[in-house]
Amino acid sequence: MLTDTLRELCGLAGVSGREGPVRDYIRERAEAFGDCRTDALGNLIVFRKGRQRPKVPLMLDAHMDEVGFIITGITEEGYLRFAPVGGIDPAVVIARRVVLENGRKGVLAAKPVHLMDAEERAKMPKMEDFLIDIGAADRAEAEKYVRPGDTAVFDSGYSPFGDGLIRARAIDDRAGCAILLEMLKEEPAYDMTFTFTVQEEVGLRGASTAAFGVAPAAAIVLESTTAADLAGAPADKQVCRVGQGAAVSFMDRSTLYDGDYYRAALALAEARNIPCQPKSMVSGGNNAGAIHKSGRGIRTLSLSVPCRYLHSPYCVAAEKDIEAVADLARAAAEAIAGGQWEHPAR
Repeated sequence: MLTDTLRELCGLAGVSGREGPVRDYIRERAEAFGDCRTDALGNLIVFRKGRQRPKVPLMLDAHMDEVGFIITGITEEGYLRFAPVGGIDPAVVIARRVVLENGRKGVLAAKPVHLMDAEERAKMPKMEDFLIDIGAADRAEAEKYVRPGDTAVFDSGYSPFGDGLIRARAIDDRAGCAILLEMLKEEPAYDMTFTFTVQEEVGLRGASTAAFGVAPAAAIVLESTTAADLAGAPADKQVCRVGQGAAVSFMDRSTLYDGDYYRAALALAEARNIPCQPKSMVSGGNNAGAIHKSGRGIRTLSLSVPCRYLHSPYCVAAEKDIEAVADLARAAAEAIAGGQWEHPAR
């Protein structure tokens, strides 16, 4: 069920600020299990009643948005100018297919190599060097299908890949959303709040308002994180490895994580035989960066699915890692809400 849900979520377009299709899908399924509301920024907040009240009010978070493109203009020849939404490496966009909000397909195109001079050929194109070709003959025809402010995403499917791997767009962070949806179906031991947040890729914006509104004492952030376990990458730069289990963060560029929670999560994984690994490099960031600073402060744990080729048309992750994150999230949520991880000095 978890991978079926992920397949459907990865098929939905949800660029930052345009998460509506993803939110509608999640809300339709969540309403049977909890009380749902949407805040002014677009976050979906679901309160799930448990068998008893928590000793530590807990929020579980995953972001709905993905990286993509926003149309900024149309040339006289009918090509679309655009800006990236979120962090996208120009190297991954060359000749890639995209799909607009209305379903119109396009191709990311740049100046042909045979028209480049020697200096241009020696350099990687910049994002502003690309246009989107939708097959329009001129501006007038293009304007029938698109206008500035419309968005586009990579046009790539979801498929099995190798032994137990999956390949898809937007595993970051539809994997986290899929896990939370499955957790919502199970009656928890304690009341919990699930937040499906917006605009993570452009500055953790949704998480900031969601955390302020929910005001929990603790939070678990479910994310997908870069796995650099590739040929030629030094061992100390590989961050985490696909197939080695849930990645637990001790620090990234936006958060220095609660040390007690970090150590407790590793111990819990070992006790439950859940595959687990530290995220071994201080890099990246996620919604924890906004959540842990909200209000009077929120103790925060981050559990991530290792993912190769993040923010590209084809992210690659292992099914067993996704299951490991789900298993560890369930166990950690019950331990935190039940007060088992409270430090005596707190």
